[in-house]
Amino acid sequence: MPRPISATIHTDALRHNLARMRQAAPDARVWAIVKANAYGHGIERAFEGLRGADGFALLDLEEAQRVRALGWRGPVLLLEGVFELRDLELCSRLDLWHTVHCEEQIDMLATHKTNLPHRVFLKMNSGMNRLGFTPERYRAAWTRLNALPQVDEISLMTHFGDADGALGIAHQLAVFERVTRDLPGERTVSNSATTLRFSATATEADSADPSRVESDWVRPGIAVYGSSPDFPQHNAADWGLAPAMTLSAKIIGTQDLVAGSSVGYGSSFVADKPMRIGVVACGYADGYGRVCPTGTPVLVNGVRTRTVGRVSMDMLTVDLQPLLDTGVGAGFGSEVTLWGRASNGAVLSIDDVAQAAGTIGYELMCALAQRVPVSVLDADAI
Repeated sequence: MPRPISATIHTDALRHNLARMRQAAPDARVWAIVKANAYGHGIERAFEGLRGADGFALLDLEEAQRVRALGWRGPVLLLEGVFELRDLELCSRLDLWHTVHCEEQIDMLATHKTNLPHRVFLKMNSGMNRLGFTPERYRAAWTRLNALPQVDEISLMTHFGDADGALGIAHQLAVFERVTRDLPGERTVSNSATTLRFSATATEADSADPSRVESDWVRPGIAVYGSSPDFPQHNAADWGLAPAMTLSAKIIGTQDLVAGSSVGYGSSFVADKPMRIGVVACGYADGYGRVCPTGTPVLVNGVRTRTVGRVSMDMLTVDLQPLLDTGVGAGFGSEVTLWGRASNGAVLSIDDVAQAAGTIGYELMCALAQRVPVSVLDADAI
């Protein structure tokens, strides 16, 4: 039989989370962000759950071709725009909208020969200092784009660096609004954290930043996949989000330890009393972080316990003693939920696992290894 590890993509959760974004920003259209292969979920696997979006936003042309191949005829946005002149030919052929964030991209548009002008999103660097025109150069870039016959509609765009934290968005929002106040065009500024915390209908009473922002388009990414954009201030349940991915495995062996026994490479865990551990068919080659320390939460038969010792390439070990002490029991073949939904309905948020590993849920989702078999479950379980 196959090695007992698998990932499940929950179509119902994707639909639910997308609806939650619409609820947070009812007057806006919603991009479903499917960059990084839909945050590790797989564009093709996630498509049915996200096809209720108003558009798909992603990074590269290969991803755009995959979305079009699925039959999507609505808007598709390249979030980083084009990287070379010939990319514009495919934008014309596939009817792709694209971001413009630098003079070089305007230069390419100026030399592009097309019968169908392009819809572009002009990005401002309002303080995050990654991509985009500075406020001082933004209007000149808009004027130059607006004069090109290759350009149809110009939308206005920026990205907030601290929407998930105490600093908030007010400092960047003020810059964006000052520069764009009298410019025509739809606006898109809201990622997951901005949509949930600072949209016009947000009820975030304890926010350190009372700013409220309205977007013609919102661009939720991580929230659509069931992870909280401002964890640990809020968890996924606080925002009404459901996990869209479950990583599960089984126990393939057990060991009974006496006090003083060590577990795994480096003997990093030493038992201080008799205990039973379970060996799980999951390791860092499956995408489970090697940096996950002893104490990382895990569900065994739907009951929360912890990992012990170092994660190895193909295995990790978990503490079964809490289950035995409570009479639940666990052993060979028991279900282990690394994150997501257990069979009994219990949920382990990927954010809890990521926090223990010193990272974020995004990284764990995107790290799911190709060797892990993935299935899609379309069931109304929310």
